Amino acid sequence: MLPGSSIGQRLVLTSFGESHGKSIGAVLDGCPAGLEIDEKEIQQMLDLRKPGQSLISTQRKEGDIVEIISGVFRGHTTGAPITMIVWNSDQKSKDYENLKTKLRPGHSDYPAMVKYNHFNDYRGGGRFSGRLTATHVMGGAIARKLLKVTLGVETNSFTTQIGKIKMENKFNEKMINSIYKNEVRCPEEKTAKKMREVILDARKKGDSLGGIIESITTNVPVGIGEPIFGSLESDLSKAIFSIPSVKGVEFGSGFKGSELLGSENNDLYTIKKGKIITKTNNSGGILGGISNGMPITIRIAFKPASSIAQKQSTVDIKTKKDTILQVKGRHDPCVVPRAPPVVDSLVALTLADHALLSGAIKPVL
Repeated sequence: MLPGSSIGQRLVLTSFGESHGKSIGAVLDGCPAGLEIDEKEIQQMLDLRKPGQSLISTQRKEGDIVEIISGVFRGHTTGAPITMIVWNSDQKSKDYENLKTKLRPGHSDYPAMVKYNHFNDYRGGGRFSGRLTATHVMGGAIARKLLKVTLGVETNSFTTQIGKIKMENKFNEKMINSIYKNEVRCPEEKTAKKMREVILDARKKGDSLGGIIESITTNVPVGIGEPIFGSLESDLSKAIFSIPSVKGVEFGSGFKGSELLGSENNDLYTIKKGKIITKTNNSGGILGGISNGMPITIRIAFKPASSIAQKQSTVDIKTKKDTILQVKGRHDPCVVPRAPPVVDSLVALTLADHALLSGAIKPVL
């Protein structure tokens, strides 16, 4: 069994670093030789999730400038492990001094403290911080390009709900270019403005909001995935649940499908331009744990950010008494707007891993 810091079987991503350590980084092993890649392409995806870009995100200023240390030569992957690193530069560890003994509600402080017998780095959440999602993006940017170049697979994620504000219309291909035209990463301009307003209102009140991201992946070949314990749904869910704040994942009709009759939920087959497709996509592009050629659709629920400015009751583990805690520092009032590139990355890593396993992608391009 791989340690918890690694994911994948043929395409293995290992994440390292801590929120307030010197650096964070990733090692991507198993990437085929011959893929044209450079730091700029990885940087583009990192820039989409980096902090300090707007009023609705944490004001921690990190450039998140990636450096490729190994695995790329003359602009192409060599087949060796690709090591990437980002140096932390804007930590304010003093903001966490009062957290040595006071447990933050909604955070991993208490279980981590017990598991590692107080040796864990508690600053900024340490190993459990959302900052580590940058390491997912480092590897995911490469996997995303690998899928597009070899199989024409494209994955796009976007914000569909913040709090109780929801998109009014169903997503379509014409909306792809609108995803990153606003701060909340919602392709509906009118809805995006409302989402921004409720996030700023929550921040003003010292509170936070959650939301939902939808992911749609197209051009996936039929037959990707392994039945039973290696199903696409199993592995995609595992990958997505590695994102802090994720509390729910559903495919296709998901929970709503449980309310339907079989005659309503079944996707009926038909032929279009000589290709077998289904008239609907309640399966979310996966049947029996393997891809059926239809778009893979996933909805991901994010809880409200746990670090809020309001005073909250907690426990002081030193005095063993109830106490009051007010979390200081710079935190996201809503993590959802920074999450689409992270979701894209983990979906791409999982699909590329399975494509390599099935032989759909060769070890040398």
